[in-house]
Amino acid sequence: MKSDNINFAIASDHGGFDLKNKVKEYLQSKNYEVKDFGTYDKNSCDYPYYAKKVVNALLSGEFKKGILVCGTGIGMQITANRYKGIRAVCPSNSFYARLSVEHNNSNILCLGQRALGEGLAIEILETWLNSKFQGERHQKRIDMIDE
Repeated sequence: MKSDNINFAIASDHGGFDLKNKVKEYLQSKNYEVKDFGTYDKNSCDYPYYAKKVVNALLSGEFKKGILVCGTGIGMQITANRYKGIRAVCPSNSFYARLSVEHNNSNILCLGQRALGEGLAIEILETWLNSKFQGERHQKRIDMIDE
């Protein structure tokens, strides 16, 4: 595990299965701890079930960050954001990924297998991983959301 003690809960539906596995391999190659909450094959399944597993893993404190993958990333994002304390984002580029952390302290990254190529998905992931929350005025706004 990396020295900054970040670990990841990851899940997908059938539409994001291949990209989830690529992202998981990438994270493990960088010595991050990753727990895969499914799905474990390409059989049709319902994304809210898997989004909830990752959300619960974060809300319990077991994991600090999560990654959800489906066909577009949008369904996973909508589902995850139904829960207080979750700030799930579905960025289409690295700029959005960076600002989602710097300004919004996002804690779940949603990716779309049908919307992003593997290279762009990994680039977005790298940017998200390497960005730091700026706090201050941004924390005040997050607190307002949670109220």
